[in-house]
Amino acid sequence: MSLPRPGTDAGRTALDALLNAPGSALAAFDFDGTLAPIVNDPRTSAPYPGIVEGLADLAGLIGSVAVVTGRPAETAVRLGGLDRVPGITVLGHYGAERWVGGRVVAAPTPPGVELVREELPGLLDGLNAPEGTWIEDKGRSLAVHTRRTADPDGALALLTPALSELARRAELQVEPGRMVVELRPQGVDKGAALTALVAEAGPRTVLYAGDDLGDLPAFAAVAALRDQDIAGLTVCSSSDEVPAVAEAADLVVSGPAGLADLLRCLAGAVRDASGV
Repeated sequence: MSLPRPGTDAGRTALDALLNAPGSALAAFDFDGTLAPIVNDPRTSAPYPGIVEGLADLAGLIGSVAVVTGRPAETAVRLGGLDRVPGITVLGHYGAERWVGGRVVAAPTPPGVELVREELPGLLDGLNAPEGTWIEDKGRSLAVHTRRTADPDGALALLTPALSELARRAELQVEPGRMVVELRPQGVDKGAALTALVAEAGPRTVLYAGDDLGDLPAFAAVAALRDQDIAGLTVCSSSDEVPAVAEAADLVVSGPAGLADLLRCLAGAVRDASGV
């Protein structure tokens, strides 16, 4: 398989810049739906075969590799085996946590998270949430999943107004996703996390790959970075569930399997361009 070409001029420019100067490139990736297939129980999530090896290979060829996820940083590292990727930075909870070299640095958890933790079970009971609805407690945020229900979209439509009101009272924000609604602290998102990482690392080219609505702020950040003369490439790990992400991307691959192929091809192309 040859390295796919982005469908936009900006994407093609960024890919060429990455190949020409890999040492000044940053590649950042979402976890669920991008590195790892979406599963009914997020606690059983695991990277697609070859993904971690591909990240490790790429990490030895470009400036830096990162994962930006809504999960706790340590959870993503543990489930993904990401500690096998040399030098990787894992930004968890949309950037509120940072894992590097086995150590996590985290911002304080807002008090509203505890309010949601206390009230959410009773709220779902009062709404007669459909069978299969369940709460994922991420520590700094809580998510309500409907993927296991008979009608996931209908369940989301039923629950979202009340969840939005609870988030308002708790001074949190609502993050919609693939058959999930998350209540999380305000002022953090993947776009802000990526922008801060770029400011720290100083790359001249940025690649960001994601699959869900929560990744669109990172796509917007890449677009804004282009105005600062930093080349940017956005990649969608596509699914039928969130077509808006594919529409916003420079390059679309077929889910985590397609991303695994992209990592292999990208590493090979970097080696070819560098004569390694």
